[in-house]
Amino acid sequence: MKKVLVINGHQYYPFSEGKLTKTFIDKAVSMFEGEEFEVKMTNAQEAYDVEEEVEKFFWADVVFLQTPLNWMGVTWSFKKYMDDVFTAGMMGKLSNGDGRKEEAPKKNYGLGGLLDGKYMISVSANAPKEAFNNKNETFFDGISEDDLLLPMHLNFKWFGLKPLKTFFSYDVMKNPEIDNDLARFEQHIQQEFISKI
Repeated sequence: MKKVLVINGHQYYPFSEGKLTKTFIDKAVSMFEGEEFEVKMTNAQEAYDVEEEVEKFFWADVVFLQTPLNWMGVTWSFKKYMDDVFTAGMMGKLSNGDGRKEEAPKKNYGLGGLLDGKYMISVSANAPKEAFNNKNETFFDGISEDDLLLPMHLNFKWFGLKPLKTFFSYDVMKNPEIDNDLARFEQHIQQEFISKI
């Protein structure tokens, strides 16, 4: 039985209560359980035990992160979660430090990961799809969604996890298309997660 750690990276604001994040998570968990995956959950803005969270990463075959895009990155509560949990795991539990060895101190930085699983990032963003991959849109200046998420991809790579295709829902506050997003999400989870685990 495959094991999935589902992380809710939402941070509550009065204008962003987390309903969309919960909707995506509920849909994903329903699909995972329908395939008889074993699921453990974490909500980064709620209390957690650091050692227990480290063990969840070691336990999981796949990590699924659902998060809004906040100031071009993850929320502060999820950043705190990473600072707590990833730091606790990096000295021998989830990685052997930064991967370098005494005999070659300039090589293999970031390649000390001890995990052998996969991860998927699913993001809700207020930016429209057209803002990405387009040199004519000068704010992002042609970068892709995954370029924007590079720090998160590197964080997971640090521990040895390999990426599954990222999912983005766009324009969720100004021009939401939630029914379409959920249909795309369901197809994405089936094709890019379930069929590849």
